[in-house]
Amino acid sequence: MTDEERKELLKTIKTIAIVGISKKENRPSYVVARYLKNAGYKIIPVNPIYDEVLGERCFKKLSDIEEPVDVVDIFMRSDKVLPVVEEAIKIKPKCIWLQLGIKNEEAKRLAEEKGIKFEMDRCIKIEHTILIGTGLNS
Repeated sequence: MTDEERKELLKTIKTIAIVGISKKENRPSYVVARYLKNAGYKIIPVNPIYDEVLGERCFKKLSDIEEPVDVVDIFMRSDKVLPVVEEAIKIKPKCIWLQLGIKNEEAKRLAEEKGIKFEMDRCIKIEHTILIGTGLNS
């Protein structure tokens, strides 16, 4: 996506599933989720080992979520991403987003074949800060 497309996406989405979220406050997944929640997005934590994160119910897997999800933001190793992306495709988000350092060309191809926008190796928090500029620090 171009910067303009990312900006438009970030201005129009409301719900972001955070796959691989941690409860540890120093972990990137927690920092990003907290930032997105503070920026006004509804976050849906997804991690099978937690019942709640950041005061939100935590789901075991994406297919357990009972409401529409605009973006699936994934914090997992590149070699573990493909099954998550295959599951994400089934819930039909507007975008699947792989965080910094996470790349998977096959996952990208699958998502784009289904008409789903795909970002990889980018931080949604950094992009939001640059493109939307809310001034939030955490």
